[in-house]
Amino acid sequence: MTRRTAIYLSTPLWAQSSTRYRTAIIGAGWWGNNILRCAMEAGQSQVVGICDVDEAALDATEAEMRKLSSDTPRRYRDYREMLAKEKPEICIVATPDHWHALAAIAAMKAGAHVYVEKPISHTLKEGSAMVRTARATQRMVQVGTHRRMSPHCISGMEFLKSGKVGKIGMVRAFVGSPGGAGVKTPDSPTPKGLDWDSWCGPAPLRPFNKAIHPKGFRQFMDFANGTIGDWGIHWFDQMLWWTEEKYPKKVYATGGRLIRQDSTDAPDTLIAAFEFEGFRADWEHRLYANNNAEKAAIGCYFYGTEGTFHMGWRDGWTFYPSDPKKQSIHVDPKLNDPDGQNIKELWRDFLDAIRDKRLPACDIEKGHRATAMSLLAVASWRHGRSLEWDGEKEVILHDPAANKFLARDYRKGYEYPK
Repeated sequence: MTRRTAIYLSTPLWAQSSTRYRTAIIGAGWWGNNILRCAMEAGQSQVVGICDVDEAALDATEAEMRKLSSDTPRRYRDYREMLAKEKPEICIVATPDHWHALAAIAAMKAGAHVYVEKPISHTLKEGSAMVRTARATQRMVQVGTHRRMSPHCISGMEFLKSGKVGKIGMVRAFVGSPGGAGVKTPDSPTPKGLDWDSWCGPAPLRPFNKAIHPKGFRQFMDFANGTIGDWGIHWFDQMLWWTEEKYPKKVYATGGRLIRQDSTDAPDTLIAAFEFEGFRADWEHRLYANNNAEKAAIGCYFYGTEGTFHMGWRDGWTFYPSDPKKQSIHVDPKLNDPDGQNIKELWRDFLDAIRDKRLPACDIEKGHRATAMSLLAVASWRHGRSLEWDGEKEVILHDPAANKFLARDYRKGYEYPK
């Protein structure tokens, strides 16, 4: 039998502010609109610019905005032009992963505080450049790891840190999703109103394919890093939130495309092992055979001497004591619609960080460390061997060839951020 405990988090009485920030968005798609909606509902944004290389996205965003505000932002297809003309004080970066670094760095250098979606970068050295730029420009950069502000994640972290789980020796993060082999999607003409060359940007230019855009880019390695790049950062961030260690010492990953036969090229199966100083962490994902036979299909298990703690998403958190005489403890989630998120709370923290001149809850450096775990696992998988990581110098030790996976060549006309 499970004992459910009610967790009541006191709601701060936020100081009413007449400050309205000139706000712009780069990447006005599905998730970008989730963020922009929360920004507008917070009441401190005057939306002055929306930028996307897809006219359909701009049309949808404008329609959404008309429901919420009288703001009349200008439309742009080039974020550099928008930054120069509109001079935003806040910029949302919600592009596909391979554009995050260039857009966010440009916004910071233009004077804007930045809310950037996770994972912060497509390669590890892009993330390093983003951290350095944030510190050099003294801009606040909030990463979209909204689980840092989820009430059940906050209370769950307090439970973990209280010692009630005992000494934790292992953490296991996992994502299982239903699926099968799939089918090939043929290349097709670029839709009217989409600048596909600019969409590809610094990545290789390849023929347009409906499996990539919209939304499908995460399973194409030219533009993202598969499921571990998409979901991994959330659960690696939970690990790093719990521990005082900043990065793993060794990483090994193995996997591949064992089931999928569609147009994607990211691994449908991946297992990664991370060696920290005081504990071990595992990651596993498979894009088939959802975990219907287990207690949870997604989340993070912390294994301690007093029991097992599951940090979940839509299922909250649960502690399973080792002592069979003790009852389990469960806390339900408090998530926002659509899409089960806590962006509203994360945006509130972002505004407060700007006002108070403090680092936000999901500061760029925290986002970089969580992203780096995903990217190191991908590097190990691609390299086919384990990696020894110096997290202070951000270099792979004793294996010069492996360091080439920390960056990549940009397409001609685009400069890799230093």
